[in-house]
Amino acid sequence: MTKKILILTGGGDCPGLNAVIRGVAKRARKEKDWEVFGTVEAFNGVLNSPQEIIKLTSRKTAGIHVKGGTILKTTNKSNPLKFPVTQKDGTVKFIDRTDELVKKLKALKFDAIVNIGGDGSQKISQALFEKGVPIIGVPKTIDNDLSATDVTFGFQTAVQIATDSFDKLVTTAESHHRVMIMEVMGRDAGWIALHTAIAGGAEICLIPEIPYNIEKLVRRINLRYKKGRGFVNIVVAEGAKPQAGSITSAAGEKGSEHVRLGGVAYQLSKQLKDAGCNAEIRETVLGHVQRGGTPVAFDRVLATLFGVKAFELALEKKFGQMVSFRNNSITSVSLEEATRDYHFVDKDAYLVKAARGLNISFGD
Repeated sequence: MTKKILILTGGGDCPGLNAVIRGVAKRARKEKDWEVFGTVEAFNGVLNSPQEIIKLTSRKTAGIHVKGGTILKTTNKSNPLKFPVTQKDGTVKFIDRTDELVKKLKALKFDAIVNIGGDGSQKISQALFEKGVPIIGVPKTIDNDLSATDVTFGFQTAVQIATDSFDKLVTTAESHHRVMIMEVMGRDAGWIALHTAIAGGAEICLIPEIPYNIEKLVRRINLRYKKGRGFVNIVVAEGAKPQAGSITSAAGEKGSEHVRLGGVAYQLSKQLKDAGCNAEIRETVLGHVQRGGTPVAFDRVLATLFGVKAFELALEKKFGQMVSFRNNSITSVSLEEATRDYHFVDKDAYLVKAARGLNISFGD
């Protein structure tokens, strides 16, 4: 009897998503009696009428591991636990559609479901598992903010993109005696900023976990200048904040649960000027270039291994688990454990201490 597995990608896009899809599909095809399907735009493909579910044939998945994005498309505005519904007056009301989703999934008779996504997506996985859905999670985020895995695919690609960009800014900063501020993603976790700062040789690294003092930053910058000549390169995470103040954010887009981060580079620039920094300052916001393009080899390998492991968990009927990379091994943890703690940068961790040893300032 033929069995069916359904794959979906939810939340933000991430280099390596297609490699996971391919990994699941290729491993499943070895078993002969499995068919692989994908739902478009996460669970929207199941909830929509008509439904958007496609069969992932070998032709559809061939060679996709080198491509960025996701062939199944994605969305961060369709959480079935808090699904946005526009009211007659234009306001948005969030409703729970999980019972409806579970009913539709059972009607489709899938033997296993693989949910590729970050913290929010795996909380959805846990909720659906508790309602009897045979689901397995695969951790995905460029932010590296899932505590149940040592690293997530997409993170290394984001760091590489950020580092390449930072290297270019160093040369122009030196040529013009400027302060260059480069803003990177990461939401509430400073992993991308911290790794980029160490890789690129930044003088200053600002992350959400260590609020900065603007006067200390000005003093640090001034030490790099003599007779108006010098340069400084700063990496700042989008969620960084001053000791006296809050993060730079705006209201999220209609239907989104999250505030929209971004713009801290410009806010920091203004703060430095207001605090007496006389050097010329320029700002660069990398934004979504960190999410796009071809995944680096490490992320392709990790994502592929995650895909193979996810199918093997389904084969063994070990549902309610999330694939994980721990101690250089591919393993799994319960979805409950996977979503329990957020993976912040520990300000006392060796990575931070090493950065301080390199004389990188965190502005504290």
